[in-house]
Amino acid sequence: MRVRRRVVVSGRVQGVFFRETCRQMARSAGVGGWVTNRPDGGVEACFEGEEDAVARLIEWCGHGPDMAAVSSVEVHDEDPRGETRFVVR
Repeated sequence: MRVRRRVVVSGRVQGVFFRETCRQMARSAGVGGWVTNRPDGGVEACFEGEEDAVARLIEWCGHGPDMAAVSSVEVHDEDPRGETRFVVR
């Protein structure tokens, strides 16, 4: 089943290769969407793809790359839009 989830990740998540690592993992999992830095110091991402693959990416967001220190992850359901390519914004 295809799903779309938007996540907002807070903590020390900028300047630690969060977006690039996220891009690599999403592309490897066949998940579309995007990831971007937020002005408040967090990271926001949207994942669209098979439910299991999206769930694994959301789980990864709970800790991020080695140098990250994630304090919270908010998850919001959205309607799928057919995105198949994953980009860093």
